[in-house]
Amino acid sequence: MGKTAVWILGDQLLENHPALQAAEAEGGKENVRVLLVQSAARTRKQPYHRRKLVLLFSAMRHYAESLRARGYAVDYVQSATFTAGLRQFVKAHQPERLFTMAASEWNGRSFQQHQLTKIVGIPVTLLPNTQFLVGQFDPYPSHTPDKNVIMEYFYREMRRHFDVLMNGRTPAGGDWNYDKENRQPLPNDIALPDEPRFQPDSITQAVIDEVEAAGHGVGSLAGFDLAVTREQALAAFDDFLQHRLPDFGAYEDAMTERHQTLFHSVLSPYLNLGLLEPMELIQGVELAYAAGNAPINSVEGFVRQILGWREYIYWQYWQQMPGIMEKNSWDAKRPLPTFFWDAQTDLNCIHHVIERAISTGYNHHIERLMVLCNFCLLAGIEPMAVNNWFLAHYIDAYDWVMLPNVLGMGLNADGGVTATKPYIASANYIHKMGDYCGGCRFNHRQRHGADACPFNFLYWNFLLQHEETLRANPRLGPNVLGLRYLDDEERTAVRHQAQQFLDSLERPTPT
Repeated sequence: MGKTAVWILGDQLLENHPALQAAEAEGGKENVRVLLVQSAARTRKQPYHRRKLVLLFSAMRHYAESLRARGYAVDYVQSATFTAGLRQFVKAHQPERLFTMAASEWNGRSFQQHQLTKIVGIPVTLLPNTQFLVGQFDPYPSHTPDKNVIMEYFYREMRRHFDVLMNGRTPAGGDWNYDKENRQPLPNDIALPDEPRFQPDSITQAVIDEVEAAGHGVGSLAGFDLAVTREQALAAFDDFLQHRLPDFGAYEDAMTERHQTLFHSVLSPYLNLGLLEPMELIQGVELAYAAGNAPINSVEGFVRQILGWREYIYWQYWQQMPGIMEKNSWDAKRPLPTFFWDAQTDLNCIHHVIERAISTGYNHHIERLMVLCNFCLLAGIEPMAVNNWFLAHYIDAYDWVMLPNVLGMGLNADGGVTATKPYIASANYIHKMGDYCGGCRFNHRQRHGADACPFNFLYWNFLLQHEETLRANPRLGPNVLGLRYLDDEERTAVRHQAQQFLDSLERPTPT
């Protein structure tokens, strides 16, 4: 029996990898050789956050060590490109065939489908991706592009099929969605638990030194403490179950200057790498609910993030690619402002959110959606510029999640395919859900004038600019009706101040 090769991608660090299982079943573990490739070209595709690079490379190297401990022969190759790494591996070991799992991203899967066999010169078996539950069940297998699929109904079909938080055909607690209970502002006196921290070992420290020396990317590596193994990721999940899940639901949409993560799980970096899998997280919170350790609104809210939003976003990615990259339904053309790269802005909410992204590579979903994307949509920032900033700055960012989430849900640039309405809001929302406005030089109540919050005049300017289009959307009707309170003089003042502000935004000069 000849040697069989298994190529495992860096974001597929699954404990039970299907390519490993298939190769071992065919020829035995002793005839399997595993390849992991760290590609310099892929690393430099964006100015990625240095914490993400350390997380990825350290997790890959720890994963290689764990496979060796399980008796596999493993090559960890650092090369200029994936192609160079694959050719180097095949030349060195002369395998007779190659197993690999389909990439979660369009470019990677296209490479596997159309170039890989020619590059390695041996038969390739490309197995389905198992990191997403829609790979097992498609709620809309006959979907056509002319019909929109609403996330809520997608989510309900997934709940039914996988029997999650269900009592027969009835949802646990009697309702499908507890979102209305998950919009409470944060009390001033509530205790806020910190997420777990993991001390870097020698492998992680070596990666930190390499990334620092390379000088590529954005952000800081100071105090790097992310989980880099499955065991650590499981410990992070257990910490969430014990210390944050009970209050997660109520304060899911809250924002504050005084704490970065609040009660959020911060498990997306590990889930997107394959260190954790979606169903084990879902089952873990279901057990917490059954044991009476967490209320239904918290458990359902978390399940909706995984089984609803995450699976829906991945499904939409494959429905809309590659055309989504060209979508720009609001004809937004303005370049990304300089302050996105240095956080130097008088807008206190944006300053804090961007400063955190630069420092840690993380913001929770409301800060991303209702501060950053809200601003970019109201300001008419070019969609792919926003998408690329998100790809660069977040430790959980990959093409499959950012394109439909930023262009679709955040910026509504896909014409409403992903989300049925643009998520736009004035400063009133930011004030209601957070404490940023208290430390800001702008007045969140003023619609225009020297002290008016830019979110206000940008919001009303957007409604004026797109009034006809927005009136046609039944979910935006109440927002547009608010224009009746603006007389001609105020409309002129709003338009003028918005244009002055937008003209003042500068093109970024990232390094």
